[in-house]
Amino acid sequence: MRPPCFHGLVVYLPAGRMQVLCDDTESGRERPRKMEDGRMEKNVDLLHGKILPSLTALAVPIMATAMVQTAYNLTDMAWVGRLGSGAVAAVGAAGMYTWLSSGLVAIARMGGQVKTSHAIGEGNSREAGMFGAGALQLTVALAVVFALATNLWAHPLIRFFALQDEKTVADAVVYLRIACGLIIFSFLNQTLTGLYTAAGDSRTPFLANCIGMGANMILDPLLIFGLGPVPRMEAAGAAIATVTAQAIVTAVLVLSAGKERVLFPHMQVFRPAPWRFWKVIIRIGVPAGLQSMIYCMISMVLTRFVSAWGDHAIAVQRVGSQIESISWMTADGFGTAINAFVGQNYGGRQFGRVKKGYMTAAAIVCVWGCITTAALVFGAVPIFRLFIQETEVIPLGADYLRILGYSQMFMCVELMTNGALSGLGKTFSCSVISIIFTSARIPLAIVLGGLMGLNGIWWAFTLSSIVKGILFFFFYLAVLKGLESRALKQKKI
Repeated sequence: MRPPCFHGLVVYLPAGRMQVLCDDTESGRERPRKMEDGRMEKNVDLLHGKILPSLTALAVPIMATAMVQTAYNLTDMAWVGRLGSGAVAAVGAAGMYTWLSSGLVAIARMGGQVKTSHAIGEGNSREAGMFGAGALQLTVALAVVFALATNLWAHPLIRFFALQDEKTVADAVVYLRIACGLIIFSFLNQTLTGLYTAAGDSRTPFLANCIGMGANMILDPLLIFGLGPVPRMEAAGAAIATVTAQAIVTAVLVLSAGKERVLFPHMQVFRPAPWRFWKVIIRIGVPAGLQSMIYCMISMVLTRFVSAWGDHAIAVQRVGSQIESISWMTADGFGTAINAFVGQNYGGRQFGRVKKGYMTAAAIVCVWGCITTAALVFGAVPIFRLFIQETEVIPLGADYLRILGYSQMFMCVELMTNGALSGLGKTFSCSVISIIFTSARIPLAIVLGGLMGLNGIWWAFTLSSIVKGILFFFFYLAVLKGLESRALKQKKI
C-alpha cells in the first residue's frame, strides 16, 4: 500500500507517454512539467483517461484486495470450524466488536479519503498531504481508545450475546482481548488503503494484503492446533494469527510509502495537522462511521435474537455472513474505487465523468450480484459444508445462504452507490437512508421471526437490503440531475 519520494502527480497520455505535474512550491498546486517515456506508474489517472479502462484499472486491484480479505476471513472460519460450532460462535460474537471498530475507523478513513481525493482533483498537493496526515493521526487516536475500552469491559461485552456455554464465553473474551487490543494494525491498514486509493494506487494495497493472507494461512493451523514447540491455542491462536498478519500488512504498507509519488511525499505524519483539517475529516467521516456502527449494533441486537435458537444458530450467522462477504466485500471494494473516481472528478468539476463513471460501475456490480445470487441459491449446501461439517447445522446454514442470496444484486448496488455518494461528500444522506431502513430489520425480524422462526430473521435481512438498493439507486440519479443542472449553469456563465 505505499511507495519513495517525488513531488509530482502522474497523468497518463496516449501512446504510452505521461505528463508529470510537479509541485508549485509557492501555491501548493500542480503545474505542468516535461513528459517522460517508458515508465510504469501505479497511480491511475482518474481525471483524463477513458472511463471504463481507468475505473477498471483502479477497481480490479481493490476488488482483488476485497477477495483476498474475504479469503483471509474464510481461512479463519475454515480452521476455527474444525474446533466445532462452539468455537465458531465464540469467534463470531467477539468478531462483532471488530466489525463495530470498522465504523469507528471509518470516521478517519472516509473523511481522509474523500477530502484527499477532492484536493488531488483540484491539484492542491499540499492540502491533500494535510488531510492524509490528519486522517492517520486520527486513526491512531481512535485505535488506542477502542483497544482500551474493549479490554476493560471484555466480559460484559461478550455477555451481551447470552451465549449458553461457559467455554464459548471464555474463548470469546480471549479472542476479543487480543483482536481488539491490537486493533491499531487493522485501523492503519484501512486508512492507508483509503489514502492510496484516493491517490489512484490500488495495486499496492492488493499486494500487501496478499502477503498478509499468505502469513495468515500459515499461522492459522499452526497457532490454532499447535505443532512441535508451538502449543495448541484454539480461539486465542486464531486471534494471534489474524493480528500478526495484519501487522505484516501494515509493515509492507509503511515500507512501500516512500515510493508513492502523488500523496505521501506531501504528508508530514509526525507533525500534528491543524485542527481545521481534523474538523473537516470528522465532519465528512462521522456520518459514515455512525452508519457503519449503527448497522453493526443492529446486527448485534439481531444476533441476540438469533441466540434464542442456540449457539448453533449464532455459528450459522457467523459462517453464513463470511461466505456472503464474497459478494459484499467485492461490491464495497468497487464502492471504494468509485469513491475515489467520483471524488477526484467532482473536485475537478467534471460532472459528466461523474455520471458516466457511476453508470459504468452500476452495470458491473449488477452482473456480479447476479452471479453471487446464483452461487448462493443453487450451491448453498456444498458451500456451507466446506466450513462446518456438523449434520444438524448444515440445513440451517443452507437456508441462510439461499435466503440472503436473493438480495445480493441490490446489496451490491447499495454499497457501490454509498461509495459514489460519499465521493461527493454526501455522507449524511447515505447515513440517513441506511440507518432508517437497516433499523427496520429489528421490528421486521420480530414479526417474521414469530411467523417463520429463524428463517424469518434472514428474510428481514434480505427484504431490507432489496429496499435499500432500490432507494440508493434512485436517490443517486436525483443527485446526478442536480449536478447536470450545475454544469449547465456554469457553461452559461
